[in-house]
Amino acid sequence: MREPRREPGSRAPRPTEGATCAGPGESCFPSDGPLMCALEQERRFRLPPKPPPSLQPVLRGGQRLEAALSCPRFLRHPRQHLIRSLAEARPEELTPHVMVLLAQHLARHRLREPQLLEAIAHFLVVQEMQLSSKVVQKLVLPFGRLNYLPLEQQFMPCLERILAREAGVAPLATVNILMSLCQLRCLPFRALHFVFSPGFINHISGTPHALIVRRYLSLLDAAVELELPGYRGPRLPRRQQVPIFPQPLITDRARCKYSHKDIVAEGLRQLLGEEKYRQDLTVPPGYCTDFLLCVSSSGAVLPVRTQDPFLPYPPRSCPQGQAASQPTTHDPAQRVVLMLRERWHFCRDGRVLLGSRALRERHLGLMGYQLLPLPFEELESQRGLPQLKSYLRQKLQALGLRWGPEGG
Repeated sequence: MREPRREPGSRAPRPTEGATCAGPGESCFPSDGPLMCALEQERRFRLPPKPPPSLQPVLRGGQRLEAALSCPRFLRHPRQHLIRSLAEARPEELTPHVMVLLAQHLARHRLREPQLLEAIAHFLVVQEMQLSSKVVQKLVLPFGRLNYLPLEQQFMPCLERILAREAGVAPLATVNILMSLCQLRCLPFRALHFVFSPGFINHISGTPHALIVRRYLSLLDAAVELELPGYRGPRLPRRQQVPIFPQPLITDRARCKYSHKDIVAEGLRQLLGEEKYRQDLTVPPGYCTDFLLCVSSSGAVLPVRTQDPFLPYPPRSCPQGQAASQPTTHDPAQRVVLMLRERWHFCRDGRVLLGSRALRERHLGLMGYQLLPLPFEELESQRGLPQLKSYLRQKLQALGLRWGPEGG
């Protein structure tokens, strides 16, 4: 092959000093030349250098559990990861702080996970003497909220001893513990004697949390009235009682745009007429009902304005512990409460009602109201208002209810 012709006096081209031969996508400019230095400086200005990789400590067991639960962005960590971290933890790693984080996580996200709940119950029993009532209230919270009574046999005796030891130290924590036990139908008589005593009531009257304590005591008093036939101790004086839940709960108000309440209300309006139901009515001792109907002894749905929508409370002639299907009043008009069971009224598995919801339904039934639950699965399967009206008609007729000209 012939070399290219050169002009007289010219030199053959040489590779630039300090540069390498350029392949595809490479540069033949000197790496330490002014152009490359300027480009490198510009690159560093535009793209800050990555920090050197940090040496993350190896986290195991309780440390990994705490790290996961403490993460601000941690929402619903896979349950199996939590179970595995708990199983790998050494006993000394399971501190009250770690177990409180776990309890709060389960309660907040409605996770009814038996293995984790049993671990919290066992920790509470083993660490009984080292735990204050302010910590215990946080550990007990998920059991009432998730409607889960642990298998740990020493769970209740342990809590009774803690309440007896610290009831006078932290009044609000004491009542919070009793609220969780109330949802589980496990109220200890000795603790009730203490919180209903004049000394305890006078002690909390001047505190910043007096109203919330009185509300909880009012609910505990209702539970004693309806569920504890053997209790003969002090009760909350009438002048101290306040409505328990005088309005829809915070979760219902926060999720109102996802609720079926509006479409059910429209279905009842078109099916029965506006005068034959009441919405969001609070009945004594302070439970807010979704929808309430007054029904004659023959099954006719009556205009609510012609009836007292409330059943007497305390119930007249109430054999304590009476079943919800047996009315506790001689009033010829029965009261039917339609209960919306929305998706967030259940634990995450969608099968077990949260403790507060189960408690409300249980008490309304014991007061003599006939309950008609409307589960979210059934409500979500209705396609439009016509289907929903047909669904409500079937539900009401199954109770023997009649309406319209022939029904009164």
